[in-house]
Amino acid sequence: MTRSSRPLAVFDLDNTLSDTRHRQHHLDRRPRDWDAFFTAAPHDPPLATGVRLCREAAADCDIVYLTGRPERCRADTVAWLAAHGLPEGPVHMRRNQDRRPARVTKLEILRRLSANREVRMLVDDDELVCDAAERAGFRVVRARWAEESETLVQAQEQEGRT
Repeated sequence: MTRSSRPLAVFDLDNTLSDTRHRQHHLDRRPRDWDAFFTAAPHDPPLATGVRLCREAAADCDIVYLTGRPERCRADTVAWLAAHGLPEGPVHMRRNQDRRPARVTKLEILRRLSANREVRMLVDDDELVCDAAERAGFRVVRARWAEESETLVQAQEQEGRT
């Protein structure tokens, strides 16, 4: 099997691989402090279950990271992945001004990825993203190992911020 023929395992970041609890307080105030929220991301502790699943998937799949974080967070995000020993792989991020819901932006990228490669699985904590991906025929692993945050759900789906 050549590298390009290996299937893809697609992983979300926030509350799938990284624990965002320490920075969610920036979203509890009005107006929400998005700059502070994203600036604190490099300090996210890893979520052991998600990290283990990602490393295991890398044995049979090429890893792709799919996040709702804005493009301006790329350097910090790539550094965080490397610092925590996660497998190398392309990182797909939201354009800085793209405020569409995560279920729309992520499904768009999944479809693009699946045009040339098998997407073995999507691992994500966002229930609406998971529902949309399953309806589109993708195998989904729901990342339910992080503490749920209604604030983060609103950010993902209503404000198109992460």
